[in-house]
Amino acid sequence: MQVMIDLQNMTDSEQIPSAEDFESWVRTALELEGSQLEQPELTIRVVSAEESQQLNHDYRDKDKPTNILSFPFEAPEMLPKDALAELLGDLVICETVMKAEALQQNKLESSHWAHLVVHGVLHLLGHDHMEPEQADAMESLEIAILKKLGIDDPYVEV
Repeated sequence: MQVMIDLQNMTDSEQIPSAEDFESWVRTALELEGSQLEQPELTIRVVSAEESQQLNHDYRDKDKPTNILSFPFEAPEMLPKDALAELLGDLVICETVMKAEALQQNKLESSHWAHLVVHGVLHLLGHDHMEPEQADAMESLEIAILKKLGIDDPYVEV
């Protein structure tokens, strides 16, 4: 599987993971989730707290920055549903929130980056955690994917 990522760093930071890291996390999530996509495409945009807060306000009615937002691709009605099936959507990650969470949760930043990307990809694929059963299933899948990447269970407090 060849993953195509449009990586957009909208911050001044040069401390974000490499394109190769992002590709590895996305590919592993897709493979272990069972995706049959051959050349999936998505955008990963790393943003400031201000941009995250604005997007979170506009799309979720929450007036604060958040760690990650997922925007699944929706094909225009005039196109057949499978015409652009390889397009997954967009992930928007707030570096400031991610770093604060990693510090607060005593996690390596690289592990938390990976967890957020895996979590976001699962959302793009239709997984959710609104109901307890959905949350349990999604967390189990995240744990399995992260284990494959050599990352400890993110839900165990250290």
